[in-house]
Amino acid sequence: MKVAIIYNKDFQGVINTFGMQNREVYNPATVQRVAESLEKGGHNVEILDGNMHIIEKLQNFMPKVIDGERFGMVFNMAYGIQGESRYTHIPAMLEMLGIPYVGSSPSGHALALDKVITKIIMQKNGINTPDFWVFSSADENLDGVTYPVIVKPKMESVSFGLKVVDNPRDLKEAVDQVVKEFRQQALVEQFIKGREFAVGLLGNDPVEAFPILEFDLENDPDRIQTMDEKKYRPVGKICPARISEDLKDSMIQQSIQAFHALGLRDFARADIRVDTAHTPYILEINSMASLGLGGSFPYAARVAGYEYHVLVNKILDIATRRYFSPSDYSETGTGPVASKPPFLTALRRYIRTRQGDMENFLKKSVNLNTYVRNVEGVNRYSQLIKKELSKLGFSHQVIPQVDTGHLYFYSNVEPKDCDILILGNVDNANQIGGQRYFRMDDQKLYGNGIWSHKAGIVVLISALQALKYKRKLKNIRIGILLTPDHTLQGKYTHEIITRRSRTASFVLGLHGASLNSAMVVSRSGAAVYTCEMNLRKDDRSENVPRANRIFLRFLGNLLNLTDEEKGLIVIPSKINLESNIARHYAHGEARIGVRFKDPEDAARIEQKIRQIFPKNHKGLLDLQLRGGIRRKPLTHTQRTDEIWRVIKDLANELDIRLNKEHRWNSADICFADEAKYILDGFGPVGDETEASEYVFRYSLLEKATLLAGFLCRVRDGIHGS
Repeated sequence: MKVAIIYNKDFQGVINTFGMQNREVYNPATVQRVAESLEKGGHNVEILDGNMHIIEKLQNFMPKVIDGERFGMVFNMAYGIQGESRYTHIPAMLEMLGIPYVGSSPSGHALALDKVITKIIMQKNGINTPDFWVFSSADENLDGVTYPVIVKPKMESVSFGLKVVDNPRDLKEAVDQVVKEFRQQALVEQFIKGREFAVGLLGNDPVEAFPILEFDLENDPDRIQTMDEKKYRPVGKICPARISEDLKDSMIQQSIQAFHALGLRDFARADIRVDTAHTPYILEINSMASLGLGGSFPYAARVAGYEYHVLVNKILDIATRRYFSPSDYSETGTGPVASKPPFLTALRRYIRTRQGDMENFLKKSVNLNTYVRNVEGVNRYSQLIKKELSKLGFSHQVIPQVDTGHLYFYSNVEPKDCDILILGNVDNANQIGGQRYFRMDDQKLYGNGIWSHKAGIVVLISALQALKYKRKLKNIRIGILLTPDHTLQGKYTHEIITRRSRTASFVLGLHGASLNSAMVVSRSGAAVYTCEMNLRKDDRSENVPRANRIFLRFLGNLLNLTDEEKGLIVIPSKINLESNIARHYAHGEARIGVRFKDPEDAARIEQKIRQIFPKNHKGLLDLQLRGGIRRKPLTHTQRTDEIWRVIKDLANELDIRLNKEHRWNSADICFADEAKYILDGFGPVGDETEASEYVFRYSLLEKATLLAGFLCRVRDGIHGS
């Protein structure tokens, strides 16, 4: 199942800043630990920052159930950025979007976060809680307070602002500090001298209580836990607590009663003080009990028999059961015990640990200018790749090129023994003046060539690293061909591609997948023509418009060849016409691209273009046509369907969205032997704009895992092992 973990990292990601600012944050190491636990449970996990861009991030990552995809879940760890009810912000947004999530509802969080409302509800339900008073200003009448009392903000957690006082002067000062520092009312609560406990709660119906945990206050009945102690010098924990059965039963019963009274869900932690007469008082319930490894909730869970990764998956399991019917639930394969293939889970976990390395390598790649005629830049990029592949046991052959960078072929076996040929390219059409360098945000990576080819190479390297880590790489016979003339339609290397593909069974392309996560099952063929016109009879003014008409009529006749139903598209990529009637001058130049699906159309197109080419212009002008078919189409065959079913089944197992498409532009994979199993689009999901190209960061991890798993599955299919 797809699981998005949302937590707060960027506290500037708001339109305006106002209200109480959040002081409660998760350690990124804890968030990563939760992600690893969910991956161990077989889930496809992405970590997202819960700032103002969260809706767009969720739209890109989460499955769309209304389109027939299996559901996903959000594992909510976001305490919020600002405002009184900050716990409620992400859950409320998820409810609006229709995305199921772990944890309490907006109303449950709002009630539990407001300590005053919590205490009123507990009193109304007969649950022991200390007496209390609420003040909005230190200037209010503070008479009637029974000392000692503890002063705290009414809507903060984890012991922020706690202070015990025993006289009116200190009370006035403490109330004033809370109101001014936290900009909220001060809760003044009867201080319970005695011992302090926590009860971890898990589930909904029924609710399971963990063994009761006591905080070791070293027999000091006046001691409290400060924020600094919780964060830097945590007190000792005793679990299970050494208390009577009657006291234990009373604390558990009242904790569960409070959990239901506040309408909480899935998991929580009740904080309790017990006085010297052994009477328990519930202070509050934390509706987002911390999952920090040293926290009281995971500590008590371990005593209850839940290892950390089991606890995290159990929480997800409980939330899933709350949303979905048993049949829907069973189809997801979710639960505290992993149901995904352990090998795929291990691949994904390893690749996640390499995400930073993937992005750093991509940064180096994108910042190199690899314009097809920039031989030095292309060769430097090839050297970067060679270094990484050499570490993985790949030897290389270099075929020197003069007009472009060199052609590299890598293999981990003898070239003639390769079962799988992987195609990529190291050149693009961006000259140095149009270079767009690497940049990133928390969702996307940007830069020239990043989607069209460079991120696909990073996906390949990461997939191979994972296979080597799992000791599978040496059993898969792989050849990798990285061409330097893709931008020139394979002008120098097309024969090499064809020849290499004949010795392989599978040919895989590394170009990026489109925004709907579509891989490429077929591509159009490409023809390119250049037409030039120059006025020859320049003795009369009226010859200028005549020459222009002949040139433009020919271009119009070319465009009229378009037949979208048959998959035939004629597109001008460049037209330039200059003329001057006074100077008797006319010159035109046009570059025309042709895309076609049917291989048999290639000859017919060439013939039609020659037929409509003007021949009888009686010496009026010079007209020249050059060019022709550059690449044949990549056609959809029965073998395409067979390889697609394999990759689609694997994507379903990994909870990766995957579609298929025909792509109108051509690529070097069109030169591959059409009798092979061919599939393109193993690069990450992204797109290109006028300004640059981009890919989604989460897709690097997904596609690397998918490619690694696919290489193993193909290998098993070939060798039957």
